[in-house]
Amino acid sequence: MRIASKVLQRDHDGVAGFVAYPATAARRPGVLVLHHGNGVTADLKTTVADFARLGFTTLAPNLYNMLGVAGESHIGRAAELQQRLNDNEFLRVIGDAWRFLARRADVDPTRTGIVAHSMGGRLAIPFAADTPELRALVLYYPSVRDEIKTALRPRHAFDLARTIKCPSMLIYGGRDHIASAETRRRLWESFHANGQPLEWHFYSYARHGFASPDSDGYQPEMATTVWPLVTDFLHRALVEPPLA
Repeated sequence: MRIASKVLQRDHDGVAGFVAYPATAARRPGVLVLHHGNGVTADLKTTVADFARLGFTTLAPNLYNMLGVAGESHIGRAAELQQRLNDNEFLRVIGDAWRFLARRADVDPTRTGIVAHSMGGRLAIPFAADTPELRALVLYYPSVRDEIKTALRPRHAFDLARTIKCPSMLIYGGRDHIASAETRRRLWESFHANGQPLEWHFYSYARHGFASPDSDGYQPEMATTVWPLVTDFLHRALVEPPLA
């Protein structure tokens, strides 16, 4: 499928990031890709283009840039930036990006979902809880910890996942150094409690960041294994007609 793409500038387009879409006039499902702590890196742009080739208009907003941090890639700065920017600020600009995507003439806002990695996965949980119109949620190793609520992170995923109203897919590895086994168990229980379809994929040998070439945990064989599971889930949730 032939696609088009564009780097978006906050001052000119209203949001910052990277968008790719099939070069046809038809309305289609939309996918919002929320980046990991390293920002909108080159590999993430490739993922956006891959989703576009499958028929999804796909946007990866540069959350850091939309919050005043210059640049696209921020490798090595994730911890620093997350200590400066609170979740409410992140959620505000994720909402701006969501509305930008949903209002595009080539997007069907009733068939739009989120794919999120690490930091983006952690942030996608409160956003999904606040956005009942979301139709699909895919989380690659969300960086959820068993931690107290603070001004930076005023709400916890354990509470919020119980209120999500769409099908979800979560992917974790047994060698994840951020989310402990107990954290993963509690998160599974919270997602299970919301009553929506849940697909939980666990790989004992997978590391945090296995799908990101810029991560120390990169495992290309794992990224290849998981990709068809993700695309099949999105097709069933966003493309196929809903069951009566």
